[in-house]
Amino acid sequence: MMTTITMIPLEDFERVRKAELETNKRLDLLADMCRANALAAVKQAGSGHLGSSFSAMDIVVRLYYEEMNVPSVGLDHPDRDVYFSSKGHDVPGLYSVLFSLGLLSEEKFFKLRRFGGLDGHPDIACPGVEANSGSLGMGISKGRGIAWAKRYLRRGGRVFVMTGDGELQEGQNFEALQSAVQQGIGNLTVIVDHNKVQSDREVSRIVSLHDLKAKLAAFGWHVARCDGHDQEALARVFDQFRQIEDTPKILIADTVKGRGVSFMEHPRALQEGGGFYRWHAGAPPDGEFMEAHGEIVARINRRLAAHGLDFITLKEVPPPRKPEPFYTLEGEPESTIEKEPRFKVTDEYVSAVYGESLMDVAGRRDDVVVLDADLAADCKVRTFELTYPDRFIENGIAEQDMVSMAGGLARQGLLPVVNSFASFLASRANEQIYNNAGEQTKIIYACHYAGLIPAGPGKSHQSLRDISLFGALPNCEILQPCNGEETRMVVDYAVDVARENVMIRLIIGPSPREIRLPPGYKLKKGRGVTLADGDDAVLFAYGPVMIHEAMLASELLARKGTGLRVVNSPWLNRMDREWMMEQIRPFKHIFVVEDHAPVGGFGDFLLNELIGAGGLRSRSFAKFAVEGYPACGTPAEALRFHSLDGASLADRVLSGIRSGPAA
Repeated sequence: MMTTITMIPLEDFERVRKAELETNKRLDLLADMCRANALAAVKQAGSGHLGSSFSAMDIVVRLYYEEMNVPSVGLDHPDRDVYFSSKGHDVPGLYSVLFSLGLLSEEKFFKLRRFGGLDGHPDIACPGVEANSGSLGMGISKGRGIAWAKRYLRRGGRVFVMTGDGELQEGQNFEALQSAVQQGIGNLTVIVDHNKVQSDREVSRIVSLHDLKAKLAAFGWHVARCDGHDQEALARVFDQFRQIEDTPKILIADTVKGRGVSFMEHPRALQEGGGFYRWHAGAPPDGEFMEAHGEIVARINRRLAAHGLDFITLKEVPPPRKPEPFYTLEGEPESTIEKEPRFKVTDEYVSAVYGESLMDVAGRRDDVVVLDADLAADCKVRTFELTYPDRFIENGIAEQDMVSMAGGLARQGLLPVVNSFASFLASRANEQIYNNAGEQTKIIYACHYAGLIPAGPGKSHQSLRDISLFGALPNCEILQPCNGEETRMVVDYAVDVARENVMIRLIIGPSPREIRLPPGYKLKKGRGVTLADGDDAVLFAYGPVMIHEAMLASELLARKGTGLRVVNSPWLNRMDREWMMEQIRPFKHIFVVEDHAPVGGFGDFLLNELIGAGGLRSRSFAKFAVEGYPACGTPAEALRFHSLDGASLADRVLSGIRSGPAA
């Protein structure tokens, strides 16, 4: 039975706004109402970030309802005050505040992380979101730019930037702190949501900030500190800040992660989680959702009753719309090929097997050292951390620092295995990776969360440039395994066999289907393996997501009498040309499906190899890639939008066969 999700409608917010209440009591009430709706939106979406949304909520409500001129002048006025979150995880909270002011429609709000709705991290496509974020550490610099431009253009309005405390581990923040003072950016205010917990552990256990107030003041900023949930204290700080015009300001707001839901609050949540915080990301299960929502609603109603006001009205949120039949060709009934839900959990997550493989390697290689950027749980290296603490290095949210440290470890003869999300590791630390490569040492880079899926967090987390960035290095091999079995082979190869740097590209979620490799399959450099056979065309693919879609396309085409060979190609920048020519020899039509941007990925590499080997004589070649910026939404929505789902691929292959060179 599906849990009923309810929300507080806009009319109740308007009623509370107009009620004769003391300002700070009204803000406390509105903040809890926004918490209830943020919780409902995340539950409806199936994912999102509640802990940091709740810790920042009282501050964001204060800004929009009392400090900023946006409600009166509108979102487009050049003299408006500007607010944006650099940390980005708290965007469900921001969306709930925008909704409460009538600046965001109910329909949009409850399409969080859905196609045509709201991104899982801030994106300027949403009215009221002033800057894209999600890749941490950029916000103070960006806020400085907005504030400088306002001053230069003689526009009014202040700029407020919210950062996380863990985010301050990113070095760019400190570059911005210096420059803002040097440039006299007095219309800039930074707020540190100092909830003292990062993704799943305390900041002090990752990289301690020590005396944060003294540290920030040393840069020349005016620094204040207060309880971030105390509206009276917040009012005093912002009143003080208004009197200071020639110096940038920072508020260290001491907050509680998960504020407003007793079992989500720090420190209780860490104690009950055995030292780890459960509520940073993801939607709570039904029971916990009902308990949390009930707790917030009961507190709201108690406050309303104390002021002689009627209880809130709860409105049911319509359940998510069922997706249209997805695996169909035009004119055909719904496919019966796949009875199970898409992206079901199989017995082997690629990322989980990666973590297990590292453990196996560590047992026989004491030179292997694992580095992490506050993503140990997501990157499946937590077990390594707990088992081999002397060979695990937690660097915090600081990819550039982590990669350069790995370079130093490698120069001393150790084998560093560097872990982070692909978007941040490949791009943010690219110069450091290049520098390391030039030293002719060996480092393994594990790029997690690679590719289009999952698409809910939005484009800041969808890594579609990493193959091109690593592929430009002359001494770096790039591999992406298709299943758990191949993952073990890839890790073993990277550690024990490879002489060059290795980038391992990994998806973070479950495999869409169980992908079976032929009995006796061995990983051989530059070679792959046929997973489905056919006589009319060949399609090269890699990674669990796109191989699943390629296999589905082959199955759908078989029903139409068209045979499509599907070849798994785990080597993304190395090719055995003899093997390649064997794969294409029977075919006039060659296709590749790319879990990457169209430029610089495996498709471009394969095309160059085909040209070099003379493989394109009288053959057609087509590349199917993620064109433009990636779509946000469910896996099905994003794949379909980019025409990379199985049904779309089948159509595109048929079209390519018909328009290609004659047999």
